[in-house]
Amino acid sequence: MFGTHSHDHAESIDSALESSERGIRALVISFTGLMVTAVLQAGIVFFTGSVALVADTIHNFSDALTAVPLFIAFKLGRRAATRRYTYGFRRAEDVAGLFIVLMILLSAIIAIWESVERLFNPRELDYLGVLFAAGVIGFLGNELVAIYRIRVGRQIGSAALVADGRHARADGFTSLAVAASAVGVWLGFERADPIAGIIVGIIILRILWSAARDIYWRLMDAVDPELVKEVESVTNSIDGVLSVNSCQVRWMGHRLRADISIGVDSRLSVGEGHTVGEGVQQILQRRVRHLDEAFVHVEAIDLVQFRESDRFDENVDASIANAVSPASPTRRVAEQRGSGA
Repeated sequence: MFGTHSHDHAESIDSALESSERGIRALVISFTGLMVTAVLQAGIVFFTGSVALVADTIHNFSDALTAVPLFIAFKLGRRAATRRYTYGFRRAEDVAGLFIVLMILLSAIIAIWESVERLFNPRELDYLGVLFAAGVIGFLGNELVAIYRIRVGRQIGSAALVADGRHARADGFTSLAVAASAVGVWLGFERADPIAGIIVGIIILRILWSAARDIYWRLMDAVDPELVKEVESVTNSIDGVLSVNSCQVRWMGHRLRADISIGVDSRLSVGEGHTVGEGVQQILQRRVRHLDEAFVHVEAIDLVQFRESDRFDENVDASIANAVSPASPTRRVAEQRGSGA
C-alpha cells in the first residue's frame, strides 16, 4: 500500500487550501451581500413603519448567519489529522451542510404555516409600493448570493456551499412572495398574500429535496459513477497496470480520495512495482479533478495467465499484449509522470 509522496502531496495540500480559501471568500462576500439586503429592508421598515416587512427582514438577518457554521467548517477542515480524527476534519463541511438543510426545511415550514394562517385570518396590507420594492430587493439580494455560492460550490466540489446557495435561493422566493402579494392586493385580490406564500413554500420544498439529496449522498460516501469510471479509465491507461481490481472513491469535504487495487506483472521487482504504483498516484492527482489523495495497492499477476483469463480485455489491455520485458513498463510510467499524461 503506497501513500502520496512529497512533491504531489504538497501540490494536493496547496490545491485543498486554495479551494478552502475560495469557499471562505465566497461565504464572506455573500454574507456581506445578505446583510446589506437585510439592512436595506430594515431601513424601509424604519422609515415607513410597515409591520408586514418586519418578519421578512428578521428572516433575512437570521439566514445570513447560516454562513457562520459553514465558515467554521471550512476553517476546521484545514486542521491536520489527529490520533482520534485520523482522516482529518474535512467531513465537518458535510455536517454543516446538514444544518443548512434543516434551515431550509424550517423556512418551508414557516412560509407554509404563516400562509395557511393568513388564508383563514386575512390581514390588510399597507404600503403596497413599499412592500413590492422591499420584496424585489430581498429577492435580488438573495438570488445574487445564491448564484455566487452555487457556482463557487460546484467549482470547488462543496455540496455544503451549494446547499447554502440553495438556502439563499429559497429565501429569495420568500421575499418574492412579498412582492407578488403586493401586486395581487393592488389588483384587488385580497387572498394573494397567503396563496403566494403557499406556492413559495412548495417551491422551497423542491429546493429542500435537491439540497437534502446532495448532502445525503456525501454523508453516505456516494459519488457519480462516471467519476469512478474516469478513475478506472485513467488508471488502466497507465503503462504497467494490467488490471484495476477494485476502485473506491469518496468525498472528504470538497476534496476526493481514491483507494485503488491494481495488478502488475509478477516479473517486476518490488521496486519496479512500487514505481508503477507511484505513477498511478501522481497521474491520477493531475488528471482527476478535485482528487487530493490516491492510495494504491499493488498485486502481482502472472502475465501469461492474465492474458488467458476472462479478466483480459483486448480493448482495455491492448498495450499489455505487446509487453516485451518487465522493465519497460516502469520506464514508460516515468515518462508519463514527467509529461503529466
